Amino acid sequence: MKRVLLSALIIAAQAGLAFSTQASAEKPDTVNIGFQKANIFALLKYRGTLDEEFKKQGIAVHWIEFPAGPQMLEGLNIGSIDLAATGDAPPTFAQAAQADLVYLAHSPANPKTEAIVVPADSPIKSVADLKGKRVALNKGSDVNYLLVTALEQAGLSYKDITPVYLPPADARAAFQRGAVDAWVIWDPYYAEVETNAHARLIKNAEGLVPHYTFYLASRKFAENYPQIASKVVDELGSLSTWANQNQEEAAKIMSASTGLPQPIWQRALARMPFGAERMTPDVFTQQQALADTFTRIGLLPVKVNIRSATWSQDKK
Repeated sequence: MKRVLLSALIIAAQAGLAFSTQASAEKPDTVNIGFQKANIFALLKYRGTLDEEFKKQGIAVHWIEFPAGPQMLEGLNIGSIDLAATGDAPPTFAQAAQADLVYLAHSPANPKTEAIVVPADSPIKSVADLKGKRVALNKGSDVNYLLVTALEQAGLSYKDITPVYLPPADARAAFQRGAVDAWVIWDPYYAEVETNAHARLIKNAEGLVPHYTFYLASRKFAENYPQIASKVVDELGSLSTWANQNQEEAAKIMSASTGLPQPIWQRALARMPFGAERMTPDVFTQQQALADTFTRIGLLPVKVNIRSATWSQDKK
């Protein structure tokens, strides 16, 4: 009898420990979120709604700023952040480097927010006219995919132009002084150069590439705290509805975040639909096409399997 009772107590204790461990794993003490000054997580940070919601659950939100997507995803890979939002290209490079991330959700396609532009008085009238020209762009970025695709549609290859790899600030200066013939850029920098330098549009991404923002998490975080990850996606969805309906107020927040004037942000937001939609097979296929293109032209050193970063919640 004593042995049976002892066994029952041990089983009960183990069950209680398992329940306690499971309960404690339902939420972390802190959620570390990477953001850039010009992306939707900056808007979420400055509005404060996520911080308020998580504070009710005893969870602190720690915001960590990064200059660009690749650095942010390196932070995700080494564990300094749990969540991130970037454009299409950075996740493919992170996957090529064996980063253990998952795609949680994506924005609506926004092809009007990235473009190939030239100075107002440039003789360049079409993508075909870029042959032999110097084109500024951020290497391995979303606009790199736009440029390759646009060139191929025009019957050219990437080898037909001279890419000049510069970050946005340096590319803007080179564009202004005529050191490059064209610039491939995204909003809000696109809106700024349209407004202040009267840059002329040659081609945007419409009909070429979808251009998404992806919401990403480390696999460890997403698998350990699926409800928290889902809550962040829900908050991004609610924020998107608000921002789409209140573009002037959203522009004020983004202006404060980036230092760019509010009218420039209003111009950018007019063609930048926010949203948070769960991943679908079609979106994975489109992202795979981007990765395969980068592998083909030598920007990615290996072939990447995009679907290997599917969140387990989306496999059910």
